[in-house]
Amino acid sequence: MTLIKSISGIRGTIGGKEGEGLTPIDAVKFAAAYASFIKQQNAGKTIVVGRDARLSGSMISSLVCQTLVAMGMDVIDIGLSTTPTVEMAVPARNAAGGIILTASHNPGQWNALKLLNHKGEFISAADGKWLMDVVERGDVEFSEIDSIGSYSTEDGWIEKHIEAILKCDEVDVNAIAAADFKVVVDAVNSTGGISVPPLLKKLGVNKVTEMYCEPTGHFPHNPEPLAENLTEISARVKSEGADLGIVVDPDVDRLCFVMDNGEMFGEEYTLVAVSDYLLGLTPGNTVSNLSSTRALADVTKGFGGSYSASAVGEVNVVEKMKEVNAVIGGEGNGGVIWPKLHYGRDALAGIALFLTHLAKKKMSISALRKSYPHYEMSKNKIELKPEMDVQGILKKMAEIYAHENINTIDGVKIDFAEEWVHLRPSNTEPIIRIYAESSSAQRANELTERIKKEILELA
Repeated sequence: MTLIKSISGIRGTIGGKEGEGLTPIDAVKFAAAYASFIKQQNAGKTIVVGRDARLSGSMISSLVCQTLVAMGMDVIDIGLSTTPTVEMAVPARNAAGGIILTASHNPGQWNALKLLNHKGEFISAADGKWLMDVVERGDVEFSEIDSIGSYSTEDGWIEKHIEAILKCDEVDVNAIAAADFKVVVDAVNSTGGISVPPLLKKLGVNKVTEMYCEPTGHFPHNPEPLAENLTEISARVKSEGADLGIVVDPDVDRLCFVMDNGEMFGEEYTLVAVSDYLLGLTPGNTVSNLSSTRALADVTKGFGGSYSASAVGEVNVVEKMKEVNAVIGGEGNGGVIWPKLHYGRDALAGIALFLTHLAKKKMSISALRKSYPHYEMSKNKIELKPEMDVQGILKKMAEIYAHENINTIDGVKIDFAEEWVHLRPSNTEPIIRIYAESSSAQRANELTERIKKEILELA
């Protein structure tokens, strides 16, 4: 059993003993602490709750919703939904916060509580620490009978989300319809199945092959949208002669495309392509995290804008986007954040913008991919002995490469002229994660191995 408590929420496997897995007791404790956080914010007492389709969703939702009621909160349960839909529903309902019940790309035995503030954005690190302190102290006070909250359900929020996307001038339904795309969709039997096909229909895409679009919660394969998990849709795109394949994770905040030749467009390049389109309309600044591809910076500079990197984590990306007034931003895991709609990763918005871009380019998706700077990434890690000083090692690496462009806001990133390497320490283990990007996979791997050797020599 596994239970991970962090400033961004609580995530764990279902079952086991209290404190060792995501048990009902743990769910109640965390929901109660969140309600305490909302109370001290003085932003109201309405909380929006939504969930993905995983098997434990209904159980965890019931526990969380009724705990919030017992804490004096008025719960609006929007049921099966997507993470970006809940993020949009919170400010639309003038709510004090929101909880999304999803473990994102984790397998089916996992679930989690993701926590939002009154803006529909993930709570800050400082707020998360305050909440975790409450959890650890068990310092919550439930409401007396005259002060308990209420529970209600609301339908139709996915439809409202789609309509909001369609109202944006940047989304050209006529161009998409004229392109007459043939699309295959893999929604991993979660809420992408009740959001992506309806969106495509509204966009004028009538040739849609649905794979795993029933929200049963029985994931047919590992739900993380990586190439090794997407062999079936890759084969289906080729066998059906489709123009592209669309893949989302269980809570629909990550977006991946399969090209007409059955190969991956690359999660890293989802944001690159969408940014290319939006910057062509409104030149400006972009943001991604330190572990994302350099191609975004290349595209941004091509439009005269400025690229900025943030620490890893959606809340950090959003903070940096606000700081530099970014037109578009996100993460290299296929997460597109479009401020015009809301400050959260949104696969539905990404699909609409990407298809508009592809339709207007009048080229195949594989040709579009070739039009961008080509980089390959290597992701690895190095395990050290528990007694080793990880932070000290990283500091020495920064000193060794002080003559290069160094960024230390999240571990150490070394930007060379033609490539980069990012060293990130684990918060829980003596591990340094190593991300490297270069012009070829071989070169990226060679860079990774060289840095690993240097770290071991220092250790």
